[in-house]
Amino acid sequence: MTDLADALAELGDALAQVTAAAGEGLRSASDADVLEALAQAGRVRRLAEAVVVEAVAAIVGCDERAPHADRVTTRYGCRNLGELLQRATRVSGRTAGDVVAAAKAVRRQVAPSTGETLPPEFPSMRGVLLTGDAGLDGVVAVASVFRGCLVGRESLLAADTELAAAVRGDAVGPVSADELRAMAQVWAVFLDPDGAEPVEARAMRRRGFTIGRRGADGLVPVRGGLLPEVAAQLQLGLDSVLNPKVDGAGMPGPRFDEAGSSADAVDGPFEGAADTRTATQKRHHALATLLAAAVSSGELPMLGGAAPTLVVQVREEDLTSGRGYAHLPGAGEPVSIGVARQVACTGAVQRVVLSEGGRIVSLTTFDRIFTHHQRRAITLRDGGCLIPGCDVPPQWCEIHHVQEHSGGGPTHTDNGVLLCWFHHRTIDTGGWQIRMIDGVPHVRGPSWWDAEARWRPATGSPVRRRDQIALRI
Repeated sequence: MTDLADALAELGDALAQVTAAAGEGLRSASDADVLEALAQAGRVRRLAEAVVVEAVAAIVGCDERAPHADRVTTRYGCRNLGELLQRATRVSGRTAGDVVAAAKAVRRQVAPSTGETLPPEFPSMRGVLLTGDAGLDGVVAVASVFRGCLVGRESLLAADTELAAAVRGDAVGPVSADELRAMAQVWAVFLDPDGAEPVEARAMRRRGFTIGRRGADGLVPVRGGLLPEVAAQLQLGLDSVLNPKVDGAGMPGPRFDEAGSSADAVDGPFEGAADTRTATQKRHHALATLLAAAVSSGELPMLGGAAPTLVVQVREEDLTSGRGYAHLPGAGEPVSIGVARQVACTGAVQRVVLSEGGRIVSLTTFDRIFTHHQRRAITLRDGGCLIPGCDVPPQWCEIHHVQEHSGGGPTHTDNGVLLCWFHHRTIDTGGWQIRMIDGVPHVRGPSWWDAEARWRPATGSPVRRRDQIALRI
């Protein structure tokens, strides 16, 4: 190892000894001592981040002057600097991206023509980074605000100096990374000479959409900004699924015609079941429906030689038993077996048999997708999502195997019904039950919807509803 690596190794060993004894010592310490230890640990962390940023800056400088085959990332078998950083420091992909952004903001470049060392983009922020006054979050907060801003060099240096002074606490005391970001935004607005730029051009430059990483709450965050016409198109698509014109129409709750009292009595059509979803949840389900419809349309570009296809991995015994976990492509954390069952219900199932060593020894595909002819016939019979009160039209629906295919259920019109994405996803947990009687779908609702728990024929087809009315007259 180099002298720097040796020094860091010794420092790490010493810190490990301090950490081992920290728990017991902090439990008996006063509040003031705990806060002081926390502050000093924060400084140690910021200084360690400074070393990481400087190391990445050195790699960036080497790689930008080297052919692809001679780059550090290539020689160490990584597709980019972010992956190399993840392997070396064990940080997340998001943190690795922040480190790279900070390194590019504070690194000193070398002029290719003269070999002269040039000052960094943010020299003052680099200074407070090296002294441990600012950490990775602080540098990224400043660099991200000024990224893309049309600010002159002198103005940028003035902002850099003032923001570094704020970090040191020269005026009002040291500031956090969030406070620093807010201050940088004020400077950017003040210095940006592009204030009179047409709104459309500014929006075009700042447009974007990002899918984050799955959090501890099981959700994947999304963020960004859409151009007005893209947002309007998305809103139209959501409206087409959510059908907002029915909002506020009539009284809430189920409505149906009574005709007999036996458990298997055949009643007339019913509608208007109460929907307990929030507005944001409805939009989420509508977005899922739009994405599924777009993928199944055949209009999207090919991916890997085939239409974009969601592949869910699950062990056959888990899918059959309904217990265990499934895995989505590119996701480390598992999802519930219900996700796999829903995808399997609407798609093909491919059984891959592996040997004990991992070799593929058998590959079989089971056809469980309803044909276009079957779908048209089921659409004629059901008219849309089969759950009472759901107004999702048939073109947005999926076909659900009433008797699961894994349990021997056939891919036949007598075993398939239309369900929207939400009701298909929650059919096993939402309290609704479906069964077929002589090829006709019947629904039994949860107790809050129907205290008598009766099976009732369900359809959204106007033709079938008219026929049912004619039978009762």
